[in-house]
Amino acid sequence: QVQLVESGGGLVPAGGSLRLSCAASERTFRTNIMAWFRQAPGKERDFVAGINGSGLTTNYADSVKGRFTISRDNAKNTVYLQMNSLQPDDTAVYYCAARTIGNVLTYSTAYPYWGQGTQVTVSS
Repeated sequence: QVQLVESGGGLVPAGGSLRLSCAASERTFRTNIMAWFRQAPGKERDFVAGINGSGLTTNYADSVKGRFTISRDNAKNTVYLQMNSLQPDDTAVYYCAARTIGNVLTYSTAYPYWGQGTQVTVSS
């Protein structure tokens, strides 16, 4: 069982930055595919970014390319999402997700493990 705990959300003005963290309990973390999704009120849960076990392969949604960076520290069982140039459209609950086999996939049903989510609010 993989347990995920997100942190780092908050309120930030447009143009600001935040860094989200997701701590995983799984001792085989270094082999897990990790991803961030987000869900705005009344909308579906959308893929934001994903990273493979080694950290050498990443994938981003078009809407965040060049602004967000996903990374991981396998020694700390933690994955990060650095978010720069935030805009009001980035306002959502951000979720960390994990899958233990395969590759980075962009649909939420591919990930069996989820954190509780952290709210990110960007004011205009």
